[in-house]
This record gives sequence, C-alpha cells and structure tokens, in this order.
Amino acid sequence: MSNSLTRDLLRLVEDCELNAKSVSYRWAQQFHLMPPCGWLNDPNGLHQRDGVFHAFYQYGPTDAEGNGSKMWGHATSRDLMKWEDLGVALLPDESFDCHGVYSGSALVHDGMVSLFYTGNVKLPCGDGSCDYIYNGREANTILVNTADDSSFGAKQLLMTNDDYPNDLSCHVRDPKVWSVDAPCGRYLMVQGARRSVDTGNERLQGDTSSRVELFKRLHGANCFSDQGEVLLFASNNLVDWTLQNRITTTHQFGFMWECPDYFELSDVSVLSVCPQGLAGADWDRRNLYHSGYFTLDGDICSEYELGEFHVWDAGFDFYAPQTFRSEDGRRILIGWMGLPSDGSYGNDPTVAEGWQHCLTVPRELSVGADGVVLQQPAREIEHHYASAHVGEGSLEVAGDTCFDVRVDDVDGAFAATVDGELLLSYLPAEGELPARFEMRFADESRASAGCGRTVRWEPVDEVRNVRIVGDVSSVEVFVNDGALVFSTRIYPEAYGVSVDAAGAKVTYHVLNI
Repeated sequence: MSNSLTRDLLRLVEDCELNAKSVSYRWAQQFHLMPPCGWLNDPNGLHQRDGVFHAFYQYGPTDAEGNGSKMWGHATSRDLMKWEDLGVALLPDESFDCHGVYSGSALVHDGMVSLFYTGNVKLPCGDGSCDYIYNGREANTILVNTADDSSFGAKQLLMTNDDYPNDLSCHVRDPKVWSVDAPCGRYLMVQGARRSVDTGNERLQGDTSSRVELFKRLHGANCFSDQGEVLLFASNNLVDWTLQNRITTTHQFGFMWECPDYFELSDVSVLSVCPQGLAGADWDRRNLYHSGYFTLDGDICSEYELGEFHVWDAGFDFYAPQTFRSEDGRRILIGWMGLPSDGSYGNDPTVAEGWQHCLTVPRELSVGADGVVLQQPAREIEHHYASAHVGEGSLEVAGDTCFDVRVDDVDGAFAATVDGELLLSYLPAEGELPARFEMRFADESRASAGCGRTVRWEPVDEVRNVRIVGDVSSVEVFVNDGALVFSTRIYPEAYGVSVDAAGAKVTYHVLNI
C-alpha cells in the first residue's frame, strides 16, 4: 500500500543512504548489525523462516542523534554473523503511526509472517497543556502481514488507548506476540505499560538525588507515583484481542516497563522487561535504564508469582532485548547495543561519521543449575574462526579487529586488557565492596576510547571462565558461562588483547567475516 507520504519518505531515505555510500565508516562493525546511516535502536520482528534470519530494527536514517522519524529497517542473514540490508520495511505514513513506527514483534504462522508494532502519535497541543504522558499521545497497536518478508500488506489498527485499562497513562507499547496451546487463547500478546497510582514510593518522592531529579525531568514530576506493569492480551485470530491479565510486582519497581517478552526455557518461565525508574542502592552505580528478567511461577494467564529480577547485561551499552525461537529450537536473544542516555557518555566517533548504534551479537539462551539464564554468542560465530593462538596462564595478541577469546579453568585471579584501554578484572572483597567482576576504562576522559564510559561491576563469588568477543567498535564479555555479561562500545587507537590468569587455558580465535 502506498500514498504520497510513503513515496516522499522513501525518497528521503534513499537520499540519506545514497549520501552515506560515499562515506568511509572508520568504526563500522563487521558482524554486528548496524544501520546504513543515521540512528538505530530496538531490535524488532526477529524471526527465522526457511533458513533465513530476519531482523527488523528501529531506524532513523535522517539523524544520527535519533531526532528524526522512526521507521523499521530490515536485514537478513543465513548465519547470524553476515547481515544483508534490505532497506526500509515500515514507514510512519498513516494517521495512526505518523510520529513513529515503534517497537514490536513477528509471528510466523500459516505460511506468512504477522508483524505487530506500536504506532506513535503526538497530538498537537498549542496551549501547552499536553504532557504526552497522561494526555496528548496515542499508542496504537498495529498489525501488518507479509507472505514473503519483502512486500507488506495494509496496516490494520487493532487497539487504541481506549482499549487499554483506564487507569493507565498514554504509555502502552511494544507488543510481543506468540502462539500457545492454552485455555485463554490461541495467541498471547504482552505490552509494556505505565499505570497511574495514587501513592508511590515515598522515599523516592522526597529524594533530591541527581538521578531521581533526572527521571522527573525526563518522565514527569509524578513518575515515582506510577507503577510499571505488563498487560497480557489473548486472541484466537490475531485481530480481536481481550485483556487477560496484568502482571507486576507487589511493590513499585520502576514506573514504566518497556519492551516486554515472555518465553519458556526448559522448565523455567521467563518474563523480560525494561523497567524505567530504578534508583537508589545498587541501581545508582549502573546505567540510567535497565533490562532484565523475572522468573515466573504459576500461570501467566491467571495466578502467578514473580521471582528475583536479574539484569541481562551489566555493561554500558545494552537495552530493549528481544528473543525468538530459531527453526532448530534455540532461544536466541538480540539487544540494542546502546540505550536511552542522560548524556554522560556517548558514541561521538560514529556520530561524526553520520551513524550511531548497532545490535548485539545474537546470544543463545540456556538455564544454569541455579536457575539463572545463561547467554553465549550464537554457535554460528565458530564458523568464522580463521586461526587460533593458545596460551597457558597468559596470552597476548595484537592487531585483530574481530576476535573471540575463551579463558577456561580460571582458578583465582583474572585480568585482561582489551585494545589497550579496557580493563577486565576479578577483584577480591575490600572494605564495603564485595568480590566482583569489573569492566573499567583506563582513561575515563570523554576523549578516550570509552567516550566518557568509566566503570561497571557486579558481585560474583568466583570466576570460572571468561569469554571476550570483539568487533571493530564493540566488546562483549561473558563470565561464568554467560551468567554475567558486560557489553560496551569502544573506540581504540590500536587493537589487541592480553590475558593473565594463572593456570587457565587461553584460546584466542581470529574471526574472518
């Protein structure tokens, strides 16, 4: 389906991407999906069909700072490592999505793919009375079908704000849909929401810390009076949806839950969310925005209990993950290697080139003995091993922009330096600090390889193994079989890895992409 706005937007995108082809990207990733130009954020519509992996993503080709129109870009891969850009798939060209084709998901069924997303609309408000939190915004749930992943049918408006509970703010978004065999419906959908409540967290209400004040400035003065939650809808035909359940914690845990996902892994039910508004205690040393998961006991359609919240990634750059089931039965997670930021650090080198952000390496999920979800790079990375260097206790290799380093049988101390500036360490308890794994940039200045990134750490009793995956401008670190993960962008002057872990086996694989 096409209208004059569609054609104008396509010409605008074509011009942006054509201009980008004349530019050499010094920091272009080799095996992480990145935009042809402009801005990338959330992964959307992840699926595999007929052996081909499809990744849609939030795309703003006109502005590397993310201030332009949001649409869906589209790329495919046969091995999750080499991606082919297929151009723009969905444009903000209808009255119900004119201010952004926001995040959503894909469902493969009956010989076709159904794409669900949030159509964002910000209504004109000349008198300044709209805060776009409780009024002035439309969050519409949209369906688009495709038989071939290249031509897309007419957009169908499924739900508007009037179809959501009336105690919610205007922030309802990011539909994730899957098929089930359950009494409540043939298909289920979760959406993230922000519920307006009368009383919130009194401690945070009176808190004047910089983080709390920043949240209030970005999300409204009353944000800590609201409660994040997940809405569960059920359907038998993918068009008519009925609210089935509302899932949240017994206490306030963030005022908005974005990008929800639900899946079952072995015998564990997992609810993934991005809670906005976590402050105080350990949250103040982490990123401003977080992504993580609860285990869910009971029935998501009725009675349930949420377990402990675990962060997906403790590094600097990770948000909005989405999972899908591959055709061989694996559960694969891909996240945005970036996040909504308060500006304390950034990606100045790529912005100067006219682009920003990428997606993470696809990660296979499994469940550890303690019920924690483990993450490891998808096994397809091994098909790109070109050569190997092996060391006992220590190893130093220089010059490669793409590598996969495995350090096994760690017993006690561990230290590594990546690209001369990123320090990875297992540190013993000292003072009030517990034993911990730490990622730290040696030079914390804004002009360094970290562009203002400083340090991230998480408590861990021991380190058994570490895996370090590097691309041209990113590093992802997997600790203890992926029970703990750290991701970061990096802009070094030179490339190289050195590892010091007495008694450990170090295997450095050069990647050929």
